[in-house]
Amino acid sequence: MDIQIGDIVKLKKKHPCGTFEWEVLRVGADFRLKCLGCGHQIMIARKIVEKNVKNIKKPLANQD
Repeated sequence: MDIQIGDIVKLKKKHPCGTFEWEVLRVGADFRLKCLGCGHQIMIARKIVEKNVKNIKKPLANQD
């Protein structure tokens, strides 16, 4: 799965604030994600993110 820094990922489960979308801040064995609803940041394992992602939005600058 090709997830880069700056991408917006839509996950299957919503955050308690009510949004499904997260911004990717760090990529590696773990991801650092920032909730687009409330700004809360989490570190989560790559395996869990890749299993739960529904959609990936690339920022306009990265689209070719």
